[in-house]
Amino acid sequence: MDAVFKALSDPTRRELLDELFREDGQTLSALEARFSMTRFGIMKHLKILEEAGLVVTRRRGREKLHFLNPVPIRLVHDRWVSKYAEPWAAALSDLKSRLESPMEKIFEIYIKTTPELLWEAITNSDIRSKYQFGNTHTADWTPGGHYEMTNPKANGMVLGEGENLEVDPPRRLVQSMRALWDDEVKAEGTSRVTWEIEQVGDSCHLTVTHDQLREGANDELYGGWPMILSGLKTWLETGQKLTTPGSLLYS
Repeated sequence: MDAVFKALSDPTRRELLDELFREDGQTLSALEARFSMTRFGIMKHLKILEEAGLVVTRRRGREKLHFLNPVPIRLVHDRWVSKYAEPWAAALSDLKSRLESPMEKIFEIYIKTTPELLWEAITNSDIRSKYQFGNTHTADWTPGGHYEMTNPKANGMVLGEGENLEVDPPRRLVQSMRALWDDEVKAEGTSRVTWEIEQVGDSCHLTVTHDQLREGANDELYGGWPMILSGLKTWLETGQKLTTPGSLLYS
């Protein structure tokens, strides 16, 4: 957490995060144009944000795009803020969950576990219900297999469904996703979720990319990822479920 607090302590770095909140997936040149600072200065600040996990980058052809990763902020919220001031801090949750820029959202987190145990936590319905709002997943974990998401409190209604596009345990899972829990999210159609697992020492680097979203897509589709991944980390590292009000809301 020290790297996160250090990164957030500087007003320029907070402004860079605000810029990526406003428009995700920007190039260095685009960010440089918005600040009265040298390109080298912007690069130094972005490097600190990347080291803290608050910014992730992806190559698109010759361009390097920068994305806001809200998961570390969610972890700070779960560890401290939610204990004392969950209602007061509701407005701050926008930074974690209302990421309204279009098309692609990237979330990453480090979890002290093995790739095999992490894969099991993603694909085992009983485990997944412990960190994803009590939802269960019925799936054939083979390429082309169908899956459905339900919840015991939903009176048998299917909350989401999709197809397993790629299944490569314990490294990569790509799924289509169609949300069904209300008419507004149904109207959004089908998007895609990619889980990527990379072993780093005695831990795993997990990246979740939610893309093929339309511009201005309903934030219910992707706004829960920071809380889900925080719950996944907590479960695998401690064997406990998150008990913050938001995590328990639907469980």
